[in-house]
Amino acid sequence: MAQLRQDAPQFAARATAIVVAGPDDARAFAEYWRTHDLPFIGLPDPTASVLKLYGQEVNLFRLGRMPAQVIVDRAGVARFVHYGHAMSDIPANAELLALLAEINRAPSAE
Repeated sequence: MAQLRQDAPQFAARATAIVVAGPDDARAFAEYWRTHDLPFIGLPDPTASVLKLYGQEVNLFRLGRMPAQVIVDRAGVARFVHYGHAMSDIPANAELLALLAEINRAPSAE
C-alpha cells in the first residue's frame, strides 16, 4: 500500500479511485486507515466476498491472500488483472499508470 500511497495524486489525476480490499473487519480496517492516514478507500472484506468475485487466491502456507490488482473501467469491465504469487509480486505504479492512460484514450463503452 505504500507504493499506492506514494503515487495516489497521479492516480487521482487520471480520475482513478483506488480501493484496497482486505481481510480485516470494519473496526480493524478503520483503525489501520486512521493510523496510517491512507488517501484511498479501504474496503473490509472479512468474509472474502470481494476476493471470490475477483478470483483472488488464498494461500494458507503464505498466511492468507495473495496480492491482486484489478483495473475496472467506468463501465464496470475489468480491463487489467494481475494475480501475484507472493506479497512482493505487485506491478509497479508506472505500469498501472501507463495502462490507465491507454484505457482512458480508448473509446468509451458507455
